[in-house]
Amino acid sequence: MVLYAELRINQRMKKIIKLLKGVLKRLGKGQPSRKSPIQPTIIPRNEHSISRNMINRNALKVLYRLHEAGFGAYLVGGCVRDLLFGYRPKDFDIATDARPEEVRRLFKNCRLIGKRFRLAHILFGQEIIEVATFRTHHEKAPEQHAKKAVHGMILRDNVYGSLEDDVWRRDFTVNALYYNIADFSIVDYTGGMQDIKNKCLRIIGDPEQRFTEDPVRLLRAVRFLGKCNLTMSPEIEQLIDRLSHLLKNVSPARLFQEVLKLFQEGATAPTFQLLQKYQLFEQLFSQTASLLNQPETKKLLDEALLGTDSRIQEGKPVSPAFLLAVFLWRPVLQQTERLQSEHLPPYVALEKAFQMVLLEQVKQLAMPRTLQVAIREICVLQHHFNYRYGSRPYRSLEHPRFRAAYDLLLLRAKAGEPVQEVLEWWTAFHTGDHLAREKLLKTGNRPASGKKRSRRFRKKRPVIANPVK
Repeated sequence: MVLYAELRINQRMKKIIKLLKGVLKRLGKGQPSRKSPIQPTIIPRNEHSISRNMINRNALKVLYRLHEAGFGAYLVGGCVRDLLFGYRPKDFDIATDARPEEVRRLFKNCRLIGKRFRLAHILFGQEIIEVATFRTHHEKAPEQHAKKAVHGMILRDNVYGSLEDDVWRRDFTVNALYYNIADFSIVDYTGGMQDIKNKCLRIIGDPEQRFTEDPVRLLRAVRFLGKCNLTMSPEIEQLIDRLSHLLKNVSPARLFQEVLKLFQEGATAPTFQLLQKYQLFEQLFSQTASLLNQPETKKLLDEALLGTDSRIQEGKPVSPAFLLAVFLWRPVLQQTERLQSEHLPPYVALEKAFQMVLLEQVKQLAMPRTLQVAIREICVLQHHFNYRYGSRPYRSLEHPRFRAAYDLLLLRAKAGEPVQEVLEWWTAFHTGDHLAREKLLKTGNRPASGKKRSRRFRKKRPVIANPVK
């Protein structure tokens, strides 16, 4: 009887040990069970730097209305991270335990969007405050709520949970901090506050699994490193270049949105260096990446990105069309020279080259049609700059893309292209007065391949006063 009792106790102990091992394993992956005993660290208002004066007024309206309706309301993600680092956030995202339909009932100015992630957008004129419901693990959820692709990327993720569940679905610890409007505290489950103090980038959970679930996290990691001057943890660094090919599984439209963020944060030059280092740039601009061994291409991009950072730091606007035109110019120029060697006229060769390059580029980044037109105009004006006689320079000067095209011409000269003479002429022309411009037009040269067209006069038809009907 004693032996039997001891056997039962040993079996129970084995079950308990097995259960504890399972819990510890899940904790190691950053995915505890729903009944996790982990308690968050609550940082009270007097121990952090975020003030309501720093938060967008419309975001505060949404937070307070959710709170007054009995729901949890938290600022989360990049806005909390940026405020703690001392940056001004561009977006203020909100997380809540209210379902999207409940949010829509609270706000008349709300619309629900998204299939992969069901979100509520609260509209305040041109401004949008994004509200997301807490999410949990999706492994056992029905397909209509959660779905993974064969390669592991999450295609649908609408499995709702609690704040504790939502934390472990975040990507990096610095993005997993929640600002609670109820008492103005910060809720920290993952040690994100300490990582912000140490300027360290750590991923939540198993790095390879998290990058496979959403490969865009590879780009986000590089963006945070460049923008916030963080140090990458070893487990991320050893994976990031090896998994760069996963970006091919992401839709071109979503990649385009991430690229816009990459080059509008005021740290485009260091970000570009990191993209090259971790083999990510070729997943975004493969044609340009193949030409980076040319000094002119490297110099052109470096000068453009340093200038972009300066403009952002001075509070000046940045044109995505100009940046994309810079990235595509060298592939366009290479194709143009090849087509001209096949005896195509310069302008026809440039137009055809641009269409060929653009056709390949949109397979990686789905650029809007209006942006494609703007990029084309900037590139085509490089050809028109060669015509410096008659009324043509005035027409180029009045073109809405002239300034962007002139800036590209300036960068081309700095990069070592043989356009210094053209640049000096156009600098004098667009800064000079009427008399100076007329004098320049007399000295302006036609392109070597250009031929003056002879005018053909058509004989006027005789005017009949009263034609017979």
